[in-house]
Amino acid sequence: MHLMHTYQRLPVMFQRGKGDRLWDIHQTEYIDAISGIGVTSLGHAHPVIAEQLAEQATQLIHTSNMTEIYWQSLLGEKLCALSGLDKAFICNSGCEANEVALKIARLYGLRKGITHPVVIVMENAFHGRTYATNAASSNASRQTGFEFERHIAGFIRVPFDDLAAIQQVAAEQKRVVAILVEPVQGEGGVQVFSPGYLKQLRALCDQHGWLLMLDEIQSGLGRTGQWFAYQHEQIVPDVLTLAKALGNGFPIGACLAKGETARLFSPGGYGSTFGGNPLASRVACAVLDIMQASQLAERAAEMGHVFLERLNRTTAGNRYVVDVRGLGLMVGIELAVPASHLMTQALQQEHLLINVTRDHVVRLLPCLISSEYTLDMVIAKIGRLLECLEPRQVHGRQQASLV
Repeated sequence: MHLMHTYQRLPVMFQRGKGDRLWDIHQTEYIDAISGIGVTSLGHAHPVIAEQLAEQATQLIHTSNMTEIYWQSLLGEKLCALSGLDKAFICNSGCEANEVALKIARLYGLRKGITHPVVIVMENAFHGRTYATNAASSNASRQTGFEFERHIAGFIRVPFDDLAAIQQVAAEQKRVVAILVEPVQGEGGVQVFSPGYLKQLRALCDQHGWLLMLDEIQSGLGRTGQWFAYQHEQIVPDVLTLAKALGNGFPIGACLAKGETARLFSPGGYGSTFGGNPLASRVACAVLDIMQASQLAERAAEMGHVFLERLNRTTAGNRYVVDVRGLGLMVGIELAVPASHLMTQALQQEHLLINVTRDHVVRLLPCLISSEYTLDMVIAKIGRLLECLEPRQVHGRQQASLV
């Protein structure tokens, strides 16, 4: 295979998909309980998305951002209306959206006369694999072999969901300009914020004149039972980053900002060759329209509650299950044993596509259109997999033991 060895791929090659089902090259059917890692929320081969994509491809795919782009303008309008923010920058991916956010934070600091601005980031965070986003992520250098944190200064790391740690930084460090946080840490093991945490972060940022920057690349767009996870706490961030489900598989990302923060860039301050081209933007507009018309955020809240309750019931009594947690249809099962092998086992024994993150947490991100019957099938399959766990080395029950 003439591809760089950057992925530990599962032993399967999918040929087609429909809804929350996938078929491999041998026509074996699988349930997709990970949605391409939170991407295909509307399921595979959605007929409206396919129609919009095909029609636009026959009209105009790309022009560059040297000209006005109708679909990009419409997408920005839709995203701002849904989020409560004022301006959008449309790009190609989540890590690019986070790069834009970090540049906004640096510009914000410079405008305040802070020549070396600092951004507070979280332990167990994941924001991407570019130089800056890798540095903002936790343990990324250990995973890649690159010690990014030595080369890119300007980040202070604190435990997730720990307000006292941020208050301590505020007392000791006067160069802080922003907090960058995932409301729900996906790659970090599906860690969900405690009630009041985001609201308190908003108050802290207001108190100290910091930007609150929320990475909702995985938790946004209906996944947690609201359009955006911060809406559970009735707040609005200064900066918001999105990607994944925004294109339902077509590459696109967005960084949104509000107020004066949205006006920090001037022409030439940032740009993208492909970002927000007519094809990508039209697909994203269709995704938002379908989600809104189908009330998928509300559905994720309802189905997520049922899903979590039944998963807890199924795994109760399993001595290897430490915790079952989640918000909406973003769910993690924390285990006391290493469990990366479960991905292959689920694929081969149960014809189920799942993910294991941090080596100990089964991550489930089912399609938002999945039926209750399918979700019950997923639960049954997970139950059988966990019943067969081998008594390997058992780690401590505290979350700190997982990283």
